[in-house]
Amino acid sequence: MTHAASADDLRVSTLYDLSNHIALVTGGATGLGEMAAQAFVQNGATVFIASRKEKELKATTDRLNALGPGKCSYIIGDLKNKAGCLAVCDELKKRTDRLTVLVNNTGASWGDDYYNYPEHAWDKLYDLNVKSIFYMTVELEPLLRNGANADSPGRVINIASMAGIQTLDVTTGEAGGLSKPGHGTFSYGPAKAAAIHLTKMTASKLAPKNIMVNVICPGVFPSRMTNFGLEKYGKALTAGQPTGRIGKPSDFGGLVLFLSSKASAHMTGNAIEIDGGATLSGWRGTSRGDSESKL
Repeated sequence: MTHAASADDLRVSTLYDLSNHIALVTGGATGLGEMAAQAFVQNGATVFIASRKEKELKATTDRLNALGPGKCSYIIGDLKNKAGCLAVCDELKKRTDRLTVLVNNTGASWGDDYYNYPEHAWDKLYDLNVKSIFYMTVELEPLLRNGANADSPGRVINIASMAGIQTLDVTTGEAGGLSKPGHGTFSYGPAKAAAIHLTKMTASKLAPKNIMVNVICPGVFPSRMTNFGLEKYGKALTAGQPTGRIGKPSDFGGLVLFLSSKASAHMTGNAIEIDGGATLSGWRGTSRGDSESKL
């Protein structure tokens, strides 16, 4: 076994060959989901994207199919409850009997006053950010197992957030952030923390069935969820980045490809942080070069 590598093919073209992949990306018409879908299509995979708005789904599908060489099609659906999840899964089963990757990306956020935070902001976020992951994964398990083995397992990639790891006060200060000053996303972090824990539980359950389950925890990336903050308080958000920039499609898409590829076939239950070191370093500054402002 000293030279085990001699019996394997470690070329990038082999490790990252996605041409036989069939993926479903929920929330795939915009934002992070669109980044994942584009990464799949541009690397030859067949992709289904699902969300509520057909106009956005069609526009993204047309754009991705023009890029190729993979193929994209869409499913209209609302994952706000179990019935909605099952409806999307039923439609998918009409179109394919096999799924190699499930990207559970659908999610929502809600910013409001801590002392008058609405109950529906808890209900909505747990429905979309936690329950949909559970019901989609359970219902699509047979498709993920179809053709899977220890060397080429099915993959579930859940999308959580660094908010599910951080424990700081999320009340936005006067400099601005992802919600208006004085408000905060108080149900978002707990829901994403639940998604991370659910990932680890599901990974334990599904590993013997040759399905690997991991979760990506993005920091600030361009998306519908961050549009408000980036448009109004972009400088303040960038000041929290030690690299001097927020996340890009290549950062997120590249990680999705890795977690879908042969290169990660022996990984499961991991919560992967992708925020440029902002949380790890505790960076707070006005620019990358302003070392005096770093806490």
